[in-house]
Amino acid sequence: MAEEIINRVANSKLKVIDLEDYYPIGQRVLFDIKDWLLEGLVLREKDFRAFVIEHNWSQYQDCYVALHCSTDAIVPDWAYMLISLELEAYSKLTIIGDLEQLESIIYTTIISELDTSLYKDLPVIIKGCSQKPVPANALVLLSQRLKPVAKSIMFGEACSSVPLFKRK
Repeated sequence: MAEEIINRVANSKLKVIDLEDYYPIGQRVLFDIKDWLLEGLVLREKDFRAFVIEHNWSQYQDCYVALHCSTDAIVPDWAYMLISLELEAYSKLTIIGDLEQLESIIYTTIISELDTSLYKDLPVIIKGCSQKPVPANALVLLSQRLKPVAKSIMFGEACSSVPLFKRK
Protein backbone atom coordinates (compact mmCIF):
# COMPACT_ATOMS: atom_id res chain seq x y z
CA MET A 1 0.00 0.00 0.00
CA ALA A 2 1.49 3.36 -1.05
CA GLU A 3 1.85 6.04 1.57
CA GLU A 4 0.43 9.49 0.92
CA ILE A 5 3.11 12.02 0.01
CA ILE A 6 2.93 15.03 2.29
CA ASN A 7 4.40 18.35 1.23
CA ARG A 8 5.93 19.45 4.53
CA VAL A 9 7.21 22.73 3.03
CA ALA A 10 3.70 23.75 1.92
CA ASN A 11 2.32 22.86 5.36
CA SER A 12 5.02 24.73 7.29
CA LYS A 13 5.17 28.38 8.32
CA LEU A 14 8.08 28.79 5.92
CA LYS A 15 7.57 31.70 3.51
CA VAL A 16 9.34 31.77 0.15
CA ILE A 17 9.98 35.09 -1.54
CA ASP A 18 10.77 34.95 -5.24
CA LEU A 19 11.82 38.38 -6.47
CA GLU A 20 11.08 37.20 -9.98
CA ASP A 21 7.38 37.41 -9.01
CA TYR A 22 7.83 41.16 -8.59
CA TYR A 23 9.55 41.68 -11.94
CA PRO A 24 7.71 44.60 -13.56
CA ILE A 25 6.57 44.36 -17.16
CA GLY A 26 8.12 46.90 -19.49
CA GLN A 27 10.89 47.03 -22.04
CA ARG A 28 14.31 48.10 -20.78
CA VAL A 29 16.00 50.63 -23.08
CA LEU A 30 19.59 51.82 -23.11
CA PHE A 31 19.44 55.35 -24.58
CA ASP A 32 22.88 56.36 -25.86
CA ILE A 33 23.22 60.09 -26.52
CA LYS A 34 26.54 59.83 -28.39
CA ASP A 35 24.76 60.15 -31.73
CA TRP A 36 23.48 63.55 -30.65
CA LEU A 37 27.01 64.84 -30.06
CA LEU A 38 29.37 66.33 -32.63
CA GLU A 39 31.65 63.44 -33.62
CA GLY A 40 30.27 61.63 -30.59
CA LEU A 41 32.29 63.85 -28.27
CA VAL A 42 31.11 67.45 -28.19
CA LEU A 43 27.70 68.64 -27.08
CA ARG A 44 26.58 71.66 -29.06
CA GLU A 45 23.61 73.07 -27.19
CA LYS A 46 21.64 74.34 -30.19
CA ASP A 47 22.00 71.04 -32.09
CA PHE A 48 21.32 68.98 -28.99
CA ARG A 49 18.11 70.88 -28.23
CA ALA A 50 17.02 70.39 -31.85
CA PHE A 51 17.49 66.62 -31.51
CA VAL A 52 15.42 66.66 -28.32
CA ILE A 53 12.61 68.59 -30.01
CA GLU A 54 12.56 66.41 -33.14
CA HIS A 55 12.86 63.02 -31.42
CA ASN A 56 9.82 60.72 -31.26
CA TRP A 57 9.53 60.24 -27.48
CA SER A 58 6.31 58.23 -27.68
CA GLN A 59 8.33 55.15 -28.69
CA TYR A 60 9.37 54.88 -25.02
CA GLN A 61 5.80 54.50 -23.77
CA ASP A 62 5.81 52.26 -20.66
CA CYS A 63 9.56 51.57 -20.99
CA TYR A 64 12.28 51.75 -18.38
CA VAL A 65 15.05 53.95 -19.76
CA ALA A 66 18.74 54.19 -18.84
CA LEU A 67 20.43 57.28 -20.26
CA HIS A 68 24.14 57.07 -20.95
CA CYS A 69 26.91 58.13 -23.29
CA SER A 70 29.12 55.35 -24.66
CA THR A 71 31.95 57.71 -25.59
CA ASP A 72 34.34 59.60 -23.31
CA ALA A 73 32.43 62.84 -23.90
CA ILE A 74 31.89 65.21 -21.02
CA VAL A 75 28.13 65.58 -20.94
CA PRO A 76 26.67 68.33 -18.76
CA ASP A 77 24.02 67.27 -16.27
CA TRP A 78 21.41 69.54 -17.86
CA ALA A 79 21.51 67.42 -21.04
CA TYR A 80 20.36 64.31 -19.18
CA MET A 81 17.81 66.42 -17.30
CA LEU A 82 16.43 67.79 -20.56
CA ILE A 83 15.97 64.29 -21.99
CA SER A 84 14.43 62.99 -18.77
CA LEU A 85 11.85 65.77 -18.81
CA GLU A 86 10.77 64.70 -22.29
CA LEU A 87 10.68 61.03 -21.29
CA GLU A 88 8.69 61.72 -18.12
CA ALA A 89 5.38 61.66 -20.01
CA TYR A 90 6.14 58.24 -21.52
CA SER A 91 8.63 56.14 -19.56
CA LYS A 92 7.91 54.33 -16.33
CA LEU A 93 11.35 55.28 -15.02
CA THR A 94 14.37 57.15 -16.39
CA ILE A 95 17.84 57.03 -14.83
CA ILE A 96 21.41 57.88 -15.78
CA GLY A 97 23.41 54.67 -15.99
CA ASP A 98 23.44 51.27 -17.65
CA LEU A 99 20.84 48.50 -17.78
CA GLU A 100 22.25 46.82 -14.66
CA GLN A 101 21.89 50.04 -12.67
CA LEU A 102 18.39 50.49 -14.09
CA GLU A 103 17.33 47.03 -12.91
CA SER A 104 18.86 47.66 -9.50
CA ILE A 105 16.94 50.93 -9.09
CA ILE A 106 13.70 49.30 -10.23
CA TYR A 107 14.10 46.61 -7.57
CA THR A 108 15.19 49.11 -4.92
CA THR A 109 11.83 50.82 -5.34
CA ILE A 110 9.92 47.53 -5.28
CA ILE A 111 11.69 46.31 -2.14
CA SER A 112 11.27 49.63 -0.32
CA GLU A 113 7.50 49.34 -0.86
CA LEU A 114 7.29 45.66 0.12
CA ASP A 115 5.04 44.91 3.11
CA THR A 116 7.46 43.05 5.36
CA SER A 117 4.89 42.63 8.13
CA LEU A 118 3.70 39.53 6.24
CA TYR A 119 6.95 37.85 7.34
CA LYS A 120 6.89 38.83 11.02
CA ASP A 121 8.35 36.07 13.21
CA LEU A 122 8.41 33.59 10.32
CA PRO A 123 11.22 31.66 8.66
CA VAL A 124 11.83 33.09 5.19
CA ILE A 125 13.62 31.72 2.15
CA ILE A 126 14.73 34.17 -0.49
CA LYS A 127 14.63 32.19 -3.70
CA GLY A 128 17.87 32.37 -5.63
CA CYS A 129 17.36 31.02 -9.13
CA SER A 130 15.30 33.01 -11.58
CA GLN A 131 14.67 33.26 -15.29
CA LYS A 132 14.33 37.05 -15.19
CA PRO A 133 17.21 39.45 -14.44
CA VAL A 134 17.01 39.93 -10.69
CA PRO A 135 20.11 41.90 -9.64
CA ALA A 136 22.23 40.62 -6.75
CA ASN A 137 21.80 44.01 -5.12
CA ALA A 138 18.06 43.30 -4.83
CA LEU A 139 18.80 40.14 -2.84
CA VAL A 140 20.97 42.12 -0.44
CA LEU A 141 18.36 44.86 -0.01
CA LEU A 142 15.60 42.32 0.58
CA SER A 143 17.59 40.45 3.23
CA GLN A 144 18.27 43.75 5.01
CA ARG A 145 14.56 44.67 4.92
CA LEU A 146 13.55 41.27 6.30
CA LYS A 147 16.11 41.04 9.12
CA PRO A 148 14.15 43.20 11.62
CA VAL A 149 10.94 41.16 11.19
CA ALA A 150 11.77 37.59 10.12
CA LYS A 151 12.53 34.78 12.55
CA SER A 152 15.15 33.47 10.14
CA ILE A 153 16.38 34.16 6.62
CA MET A 154 17.67 31.54 4.21
CA PHE A 155 18.72 31.66 0.58
CA GLY A 156 18.03 29.13 -2.16
CA GLU A 157 15.33 26.49 -2.34
CA ALA A 158 13.45 24.79 0.49
CA CYS A 159 15.25 21.52 -0.21
CA SER A 160 18.72 23.05 -0.12
CA SER A 161 18.76 26.47 1.48
CA VAL A 162 21.73 28.32 2.92
CA PRO A 163 21.04 29.81 6.38
CA LEU A 164 21.88 33.51 6.55
CA PHE A 165 20.26 34.84 9.72
CA LYS A 166 18.47 33.50 12.77
CA ARG A 167 17.07 35.73 15.47
CA LYS A 168 18.36 34.82 18.92
